[in-house]
Order: sequence, then C-alpha cells, then structure tokens
Amino acid sequence: MRIALTRPVPESLARCELTHQSRVPIDVAVASAQHQQYEDALRALGCTVRHVPAAHELPDSVFVEDVAIVLDEIAIITRPGASSRRPEREAVAAILSEYRPLVAVAAPGTLDGGDVLRIGRTLYVGLSSRTNEDGARQLAELVSPFGYAVECVQTAACLHLKSAVTIVDSDRVLCNPAWIDTRVLRQVDVIPVDPSEPFAANVLLLGHTIVCAASHERTAADLSARGYSVCTVDVSELAKAEAGVTCCSLIVDSSQLSAGEQLVRR
Repeated sequence: MRIALTRPVPESLARCELTHQSRVPIDVAVASAQHQQYEDALRALGCTVRHVPAAHELPDSVFVEDVAIVLDEIAIITRPGASSRRPEREAVAAILSEYRPLVAVAAPGTLDGGDVLRIGRTLYVGLSSRTNEDGARQLAELVSPFGYAVECVQTAACLHLKSAVTIVDSDRVLCNPAWIDTRVLRQVDVIPVDPSEPFAANVLLLGHTIVCAASHERTAADLSARGYSVCTVDVSELAKAEAGVTCCSLIVDSSQLSAGEQLVRR
C-alpha cells in the first residue's frame, strides 16, 4: 500500500518564502481547491491520503516534501534552509514515526527535501540557497549504513534540485538542462523539457504514471508520445508559491515496513 502524507493549504500561504519568483497575489481558496484535486489524483493512482494537521500560522506548511526524506529503511527529518519552515517538522515527524525509524539533520546543516533526488541507491543532493554542504554531509553519514551514496549537484538557477530534474522511471529522468549540469546524471537517460516550459521538469512518478502540472502541455505531450502514462493536475495557484507537483506530498511505501513494524502497527 502506498501512503501519501499531505497537509492542508494554510490561510497564510500568501506570505510564503520566495527565492526565484516575484511575489504575486495568491487566491488561497483556489489553491485549496487545486490541492484537493491533487489529493484526488493521488487517490486515483492508488495512494491512501493521510493528512498532517493544518498549520495556518506556517505559510509553507502545505509543502511537506521539504521537511522529510522517506527511504525504504528510514525517514530523515530535514533542517530546512528557511528558518521559518523549521516548526513544520514536528507534526510531520510524528506521523512518519509510525512508518519508519527517524533520524534528523542537525545545525549547522541545512537540507530541504526538494533538493534530494533518489535514483536507485544514489541520493543526488542539490546545493542550493536552502541546502548546504554540511546538510549533504550529514545525510551521507545517516544513509551510508543502508547502502546509499550521496552525490552533490550545484543548483543555483532554481529553488530546488527537483525543480530541475525528477525521475520518470528507474533509469530515466526529466530535466531542464539550463538549470543543472546534466553530466552528473551519467547513470540515466535524460529527457529534456520543452524549452518553453522551464518548470516542467518537476513531475511525480507514482507506479507507472507520471503526474505533471497541467500548464506544461508540451512536455506532457512529449512524455505521452514516448509511451508514458501521464496524469495532469492544475497547480497554477500553488505554483505562485514556487511549488511543483512533488512538493505537496510525502510518499511512503508501507510494503517496505519490516515484519516487526507491521506487527506493531496492527
């Protein structure tokens, strides 16, 4: 069973952190409706949606991806680069602790989950305005006992590494080559986004279906032409908060729980 942890759109969303985009008015009611449609898409693709309690005082709290990294064996609670986001962690960690043993990144490290891309047993970490070298070093130490390697990627042109590249299957990624050096992705094939859609590289792979933002029509059409199953969702209002489709959920494969952990949960 695949579980998707999500968190409601906060009433304070318009005060969210922004780095690479200019602030424009956000209609919170529309953003909430889009978020509900996003959750409906996750359910349709086989996820059980579980809500983290709303935190209306935390403007970025809907973007749960950034406060944790979920692996098969453990979950890492991050230390977001924006200090305003660090209070988001407690409620997410409380729920994740039911599914995975928890470890955490500590000061002076900073690490946003949106900067971590897993491909096989390699975790690519974007060194960005939100993630520093110490955060990447701590992550490497935390995951090495489980056979994961960490490789750093310079990420200056966009908010997070996953703004520039995400997986579309086990050996292929979708990427905006203007935002990162694709030579680091030597173990996989690279599909470039349509040049007119620079933000289109952020997609969410669920099973054999790729969830894309509806506004990235050309890139979605290219993926469909390549034989991929594509599900589009309208996240246009959330995108004003510098968000993509991976940002609003943490995906937990509960089949990866150990037999002992499953017994405890029953």
